[in-house]
Amino acid sequence: MIFFNADAATIPYHFRQLLNRADSHGGGLDMSQQERLENLPISFFSMVMGMAGLTIAWQKAQHVWQWELQINPWLVGLTSGLFLVLLVLYGAKLIRHRKAVLAELKNPVKLNFFPAVSISLLLLSVCFLMVSEDISRLLWMTGTALHLLFTLYVVNVWIHHEHFEVHHLNPAWFIPAVGNVLVPVAGMPLGYVDVSWFFFSVGLLFWMILLTIIFYRILFHDPLPAKLMPTLFILIAPPAVGFVAYMKLTGELDSFARILYYSGLFLTLLLFTQVGRFTRLQFFLSLVGLFLSGGGDHYRQPADA
Repeated sequence: MIFFNADAATIPYHFRQLLNRADSHGGGLDMSQQERLENLPISFFSMVMGMAGLTIAWQKAQHVWQWELQINPWLVGLTSGLFLVLLVLYGAKLIRHRKAVLAELKNPVKLNFFPAVSISLLLLSVCFLMVSEDISRLLWMTGTALHLLFTLYVVNVWIHHEHFEVHHLNPAWFIPAVGNVLVPVAGMPLGYVDVSWFFFSVGLLFWMILLTIIFYRILFHDPLPAKLMPTLFILIAPPAVGFVAYMKLTGELDSFARILYYSGLFLTLLLFTQVGRFTRLQFFLSLVGLFLSGGGDHYRQPADA
């Protein structure tokens, strides 16, 4: 308290040097830490999506096979902790490096990863269904409202863009659509029927639109760059998650459910024929798309709808 009330002349020289250094380096962070924070990509939230999908798959595997591994709380805690860490770090980036965040919002590729934040909340709400319904409801309501805002913003940017080109298009553009069809997975068990149908309809609408455009881009324009090749696995997510959501909405394995299921199965087989190409790729964060695309397959049993 002495130093806070003293004038500059009474503060020891070495302490003044320490304060000046901390101030010049952004409140105690050295320049390398500042640069790492500034370059923290929004796409890191896809790690939460992958971990949440893995957590849900283990929950369902233990239920189906009647295993008692006692790992659910640990997996849910690990996934939640990862989300909180990334949320704090990206929040710090928003405060300290707002221009860098705005640059990501204007980037035609990185823009589509912002809904990964709301999708992470929706997936966490599914994880918490077997732990605490109150926490699940809070996560679901927050994620649903946030995802609607992200969807409206992203679609507005798509409509009124001035700098998008066909080569900017890649399967990561599915992320907003995938989030919409994910809403009923926890929404129906929590009792939000009409809201679930609304988001499911929006998700299907944009899935069909984007699927057509993406295949046009792949067939008639330059191939995807290597770092975006793993995002092709995201193609599996809309029909796979859509099947899960539709089963939750209707509770029966009807003709449309089979169309969704077998569409996802065909895309999975198609991508497995490309395994040679994928094994030659270097590691990219987009490889998390593999976990995202498979995260919903655990709900295929009609009895769980």
